[in-house]
Order: sequence, then C-alpha cells, then structure tokens
Amino acid sequence: MGLTPVPEGHLATVVTTLEMRERPRLAPMPPSELRLVRWEQPTLPRYRTLFARIGAPWLWYSRLVMADAALAKIIHDPKVSVYAAVDRAGIEVGFLELDHRHDGICELAYFGLVPERVGRGDGRWLMANALMLGWGREVTRLWVHTCTLDHHRALDFYRRSGFTAFRRTMETFPDPRITGILPPETAPQIPLLAPASRR
Repeated sequence: MGLTPVPEGHLATVVTTLEMRERPRLAPMPPSELRLVRWEQPTLPRYRTLFARIGAPWLWYSRLVMADAALAKIIHDPKVSVYAAVDRAGIEVGFLELDHRHDGICELAYFGLVPERVGRGDGRWLMANALMLGWGREVTRLWVHTCTLDHHRALDFYRRSGFTAFRRTMETFPDPRITGILPPETAPQIPLLAPASRR
C-alpha cells in the first residue's frame, strides 16, 4: 500500500456513489417552516448565486465555471427540475436539482441547504421532497453522489434516507481557492496549502 501524491495546488477527494432501486414507502412529511418552489427556466445568475451560497463551504464550484450555454442546456432542459427551499421571509435557503434526462433513471444532481439551516431538521424535509419528486415518473433507479469534501454527515444522511453505496472513485482537481474561483477564506476546514515557492 502506498501514497499517491496530489499535484501542487490540487485537492483530492473520495467520491461515493449511492443508489435507490425501489420506491420508498410513503411516510409522513417531516415538519419544516420552509416551502419548496419550482424554478422554471431560472436565470444563470440567480441559479449560480444560490449554488454558491449552499456549496461554497464544501468547495462546490463546477456550475460556477461552466460555460453559460452548457449550464443553460442542463437547467433549462424540460427533464431537469430545479427547486428552491424558501423560508418565511421569502429567502432562498436550500435547493435540489433532479435530472430525469435518462429514461427510467433520476439523478439527485444537487441537494443542499445554506450553512445556517444545517442541523435543524430541514434536510430531512428536503430529502422527503426530493424522493417524492424524484420517484414521480416512471423511475426504477434514483442515484446521488457525495464526497469527502462534503459535510461530514452527508454520506450517513444519504444512507439513512434509503440510498445504498455501490461505488467509490477518486477525484483530483485544482483548488478553486487558488485558481480564484472561490475566496481563499472559503471552507477553512479544508487546509489551503501554500505553493512550494512560498514554503
């Protein structure tokens, strides 16, 4: 067993892919003060703003750098559904994105809450909605992935929600804090390594 060096300026993460092969049994909707709002043809700035508010603490950045045309092609596809979780003041504090572009399969492409709402029970409510909407068509498989850069309870949350892990992969990518996509102070729980020239 050996260690594989991560290129300078890059991050490495273990990605776990999970799936659900059977529609879950009906259960009472967990309580939450939030409401779910379908975003029809969301504008790219609006989508990216919420994406960053939710994902920056976990270094989500892919949708921030994706070409406008490529992103619009995904989130404006009629088989892709984007929902915002909105609080009583009308502020968007969470979202989920369901991708039904492959027959019989739904990907829970993105799922999350702003940091201030984590740990308050809203995740269970949001997941209950995701499962209800994800299985709403002729679906035989619902899948999602998470990684070791996500919240430390994310993997266990997905498993408790009924997903089963079936694959692990490694991913390396340039640290978005070094490339300037995200501010250097983002995700302080993940060390930002200085370049060798500064050590």
